[in-house]
Amino acid sequence: MVALALNTNLSSLNAQRHLENNRSQLGSSINRISSGRIEGASDGVTELTLTENIRADVVALQQGSRNLNDGTALVKTAEGALNEISGILLRLRSIASQSANGTIDDVERISTDLEYQASLRELDRIVATTEFNGTFLLDGTLAASQPAADHNVLQLGVDSSSNNQFDLNNMLNLTNVGTASLGLSGSNITSQGDAFQALNALTTSIDDLIQARGRVGTTQIRIMHAFDNLKVQEENLTAAVSTIRDADFAEELTSLTKNQLLVQSAVAMVGQANLNPQAALTLLEGV
Repeated sequence: MVALALNTNLSSLNAQRHLENNRSQLGSSINRISSGRIEGASDGVTELTLTENIRADVVALQQGSRNLNDGTALVKTAEGALNEISGILLRLRSIASQSANGTIDDVERISTDLEYQASLRELDRIVATTEFNGTFLLDGTLAASQPAADHNVLQLGVDSSSNNQFDLNNMLNLTNVGTASLGLSGSNITSQGDAFQALNALTTSIDDLIQARGRVGTTQIRIMHAFDNLKVQEENLTAAVSTIRDADFAEELTSLTKNQLLVQSAVAMVGQANLNPQAALTLLEGV
């Protein structure tokens, strides 16, 4: 049996404690519903640690996607220049074949050689000026033979392991495609014999350029697949964080209603408990 006392109202203290607990839970429900998220270590240290690690991975993957976009732009720039060089080589082969024909004379060959030489100079100009953000693309800078420290590397994933990087030098292996490297330096079509030699050199040059463009194409395809994979990872990891951290509105609204009722009832019980000491006054009646 609980003794009647005036100075200490245990029932009121107990009701106040429950009221404070219910008010705290109600506040948490309101915070979760208003923000749509479960936030802070107080909601679960393990969950917080897990989701923060996942979110860090998501951020790294998002940046990896942007890095791949930059890499795609670089490779497309190189491909565009190679395409133009390919057009020049095809035109050179055409006029070299024309000059090699026995139906024209040396005067016509000298005239045709003017276009031939101008095209060679333009080819070298393209090689010397094609660059992406300071990185020259066709002068051998992107060759696999460059020192490893000078390789152009795309960062994809969450760490610096080779599986999370694309070494563009190894993938593209774009050696110098200027006239000297293609064996066209000093080439001319001013005579039928020179035209024959030019045709042979152009055949080899075109084959080399086709191989280079093939490596560029396969690199673009690989980057595209890597980009798609990063996006899938990013989506799935974000979904995992959402499952752990995002508030379930149906559950939170149910909890909100329950806590509202508990707060109201606790307030009523605090008021009721504060009336209990008045029972002691009945013992004083008639004294």
